[in-house]
Amino acid sequence: MTDRRPLLAVDAPSLYFRAFHGIPENAARTDAGEPVNAIRGFMDMLAQLIRTRRPDRVVCALDASWRPAWRVALVPSYKKHRVAHGDVEEVPAALEKQIPVLLEVLAAVGIPAFGVDGYEADDVLGTLAATQPAPVEVVSGDRDLFQLVDDERGTRLLYCGRGVAKLEDADDALVLKKYGVPARWYADFAAMRGDPSDGLPGVPGVGEKTAARLIDRYGGVEQILAVLDDPGAGFAPGLRTKLKDAAEYLGRALPVCKVALDVKLPDFDATLPKAPEDSDRLLALAERWNLAGSARRLVDSLNG
Repeated sequence: MTDRRPLLAVDAPSLYFRAFHGIPENAARTDAGEPVNAIRGFMDMLAQLIRTRRPDRVVCALDASWRPAWRVALVPSYKKHRVAHGDVEEVPAALEKQIPVLLEVLAAVGIPAFGVDGYEADDVLGTLAATQPAPVEVVSGDRDLFQLVDDERGTRLLYCGRGVAKLEDADDALVLKKYGVPARWYADFAAMRGDPSDGLPGVPGVGEKTAARLIDRYGGVEQILAVLDDPGAGFAPGLRTKLKDAAEYLGRALPVCKVALDVKLPDFDATLPKAPEDSDRLLALAERWNLAGSARRLVDSLNG
């Protein structure tokens, strides 16, 4: 491990959705009545993260493709229940209008924010964790990202499922305690257990405890499927039948659940600025969108 300061790799959609739903629209508006709750909430969360984690690099990952075609081809139900129309995500109109403004704020501060066509923010975060100098701290309320935790490499998940003020700083021991599986098998665990929030059905009759027990005994999905026909493997007959019936699904679901680690990222400079890159632009945005307090807290955090 190194003593250097971390890269903060932020799951931007996870945080701005959380901010939008966590702060009432009527509590954060412009003088003209436009809601800015997601922008203010995001800026304040980012300021708190920078102040408390003291990174020297920050990147925000975006969903260029929130429901990638290659994942849908493998599991057609993937995120299907969250489609508004065509292949467009169901996003509240009041939030949708705030996202471009938030991206303008990040650009004015000098914090890179990008997605990659054909991939989700998770895949950008996975690639950052796999390719950038350690330590890397991934910030998200998406439990799928527990799979990125790697004590040896120096990757942690700052899980904000209960908010940034109640972060779970996840190393491998925390993942094992929470789910009963090591982080490296989390995607296999998710494929078997299923995840209704992502439209993944899982293996019928195999819940968290059974999935964890199987992984503890045999390893991941590929190892489990490889010994299904071995009479000495010790599967209960009913469980063996369930797994054999679900073998095709598991073969397709596992790559859907696994976060990509090899996305071609655009050129970026993650160095945390000491001062806003474009102070005049940030000031103008703060005045136009009634963001003065949040902007001041974010700027103050840069030298905190």
